[in-house]
Amino acid sequence: MSKKALYTLEYPVRCSPGILYEFLSTPAGLQEWFADKVDERDGVFSFSWNGASDEQAELVEGEENRYIRFHWLHMPKGEYFEFSIDKSEVTNQTILIIKDFAEKKDIKDQSQLWEYQVKDLFHRLGN
Repeated sequence: MSKKALYTLEYPVRCSPGILYEFLSTPAGLQEWFADKVDERDGVFSFSWNGASDEQAELVEGEENRYIRFHWLHMPKGEYFEFSIDKSEVTNQTILIIKDFAEKKDIKDQSQLWEYQVKDLFHRLGN
């Protein structure tokens, strides 16, 4: 059994759920901010960074403009990373929610890595 823990990060975003979903669910959108190169074939996404060999993630499930969940093929079955989109009932602002797994001692470092990635996404979105 994995020692990793699920953690959640939330970021308010100034854009529509539809635009945000394109950046989270398509190879072209993910390549804008998440990885240097992204390809998809039969529901398996290949991500590469800095010319290194591809990391592969299977699209497990999703709902358009709501969420998309991936499973890294090299990770245990119950682990995933997920992007979901919510709306604040108070402010009506779009909220990006990221769920991922990490060893408890690594959650802070992993969160900082996501923070860096999300800053790049916000730059691409004009936030």
